[in-house]
Parts: sequence; C-alpha cells; structure tokens
Amino acid sequence: MKIAIATHDYTDVAGHAGQARHWLVHDSETGAVTPQRLELASGEVLHHWQEDGPHPLDDVAVIVAASAGDAFVQRMARRGVEVRLTSERDASRALAAVLDGEALAAPGFNPALVLCRLRDLLSRH
Repeated sequence: MKIAIATHDYTDVAGHAGQARHWLVHDSETGAVTPQRLELASGEVLHHWQEDGPHPLDDVAVIVAASAGDAFVQRMARRGVEVRLTSERDASRALAAVLDGEALAAPGFNPALVLCRLRDLLSRH
C-alpha cells in the first residue's frame, strides 16, 4: 500500500492537499523504511491537474493532509484514493499512525476551508 503525505517542506503536513507540491510517499510493499520525496511540477498539482494522463500519485491508496475540499475528496475517491485529514503537523508521526492503523488526530476548525469550498463551487471539479 502506498501512502502519500502532503507536506510543505517534507517535514510538516501541508494545509491543503490539492495545492501541495511536496509529498512524502511511503510504499509498504517495498519494505523501505524512509519515504520517498516527491515534488510535483506546477501542472501536476492535484487541484489543477487535468487528468489527461498518468500522474506521479496514481498508485497511492491513502493521502494525508491537514485539509482538503469536498470536491477534492470526492475526486480522489473516484480514483480509489482515501483522503485522511488530520491536525497532526509532523509528517513522520502522521505516517507512523497510518502504518500502525491508529486514528489520526482530528482536524480542527480551518477557516481557509470556507474559501476552499467557495473555490470548489466555481471550479471544474
């Protein structure tokens, strides 16, 4: 199973999954201890991606982020990806919790989600 953590700097969980360019990707099937760093090109950022070909996060089963709009969550669900939101700021602790089958700390109120939901209403997805 591949797990992708949206990050700002490969250490802190990013606030908005759809806008994240930096990701930590862990593949439990390879047995690798350290997740791989992935930097998306501007056209690969999920909020703007046109779904017109393969994507670097195509085979990911779980995405972890601090926030994501409803449209993003639904779009990922259609692709078979579960989105888990958390208030955990440390990317390595968030990854460890998912790998151990533990519940992530619930996300707190995020006023930016109001703007995100508004943008989703006007967005193509």
